[in-house]
Amino acid sequence: MLEIHQFPCLSDNYGFLLHDPDSRETAAVDTPDGAEYLKQADARGWRITQIWNTHWHPDHAGGNEAIVEATGATTIAPREVEKIAAIDRVVGNGETVTLGKHEARVIDVSGHTNGHIAYYLPDDAIAFVGDSVFALGCGRMFEGEPKQFWESLRRIRDLPPETTLYCAHEYTQANAKFALHADPDNIELQQYAREVDEKRGRGEPTVPTRLAREIETNPFLRADKEGLQNRWGGSTPAETFAALRAGKDNF
Repeated sequence: MLEIHQFPCLSDNYGFLLHDPDSRETAAVDTPDGAEYLKQADARGWRITQIWNTHWHPDHAGGNEAIVEATGATTIAPREVEKIAAIDRVVGNGETVTLGKHEARVIDVSGHTNGHIAYYLPDDAIAFVGDSVFALGCGRMFEGEPKQFWESLRRIRDLPPETTLYCAHEYTQANAKFALHADPDNIELQQYAREVDEKRGRGEPTVPTRLAREIETNPFLRADKEGLQNRWGGSTPAETFAALRAGKDNF
């Protein structure tokens, strides 16, 4: 069974180490802070053998070089990561990567950036989604277009509902405030927001999250629902998503 170690990085990132005790391989999923990843791996007696990047932003790939220099790890990433670091293997939608006997499927979730990918491990019911979707939110649309980003979110939504989503930032409390503004009559969302406030009040993380709950509460995954379309406008889900994303940008 895979072991997942989650730890805070930088101001609001989470780092993830994915370890297979059978093969003794360890993947660093994104690399906000190379030194911290090496420290966390060393504390567990793990050696990082692979890097899985979701996209090119420095708070996701900026630690690649330090980790590779220290460990010789193989870097697996979308091509856009070449903007800031060398890649050993470029991967895209539908391809697979392995950690020991565990297989991850690469999913195109572009929109935040144009090459953004997620890693979905079906046998383990987990997905590392970077900045594509957050607990109660989604990434800012820096490079993509609304239709593209909406289709990406649909790919995530179409995963089995029991999938655990490991997103890359602790943004949930702020996301909850906008979600309540976007979808104020959602009773399950109201309960979720209360739980988020309680967790943050205790200094606890709100990541990971369960896809089933996001499907019922995350407005960006619900842009095809009649209530949100009536409230936010748009003749298509992509147009409603665009209105929601613009609303969040200016909230």
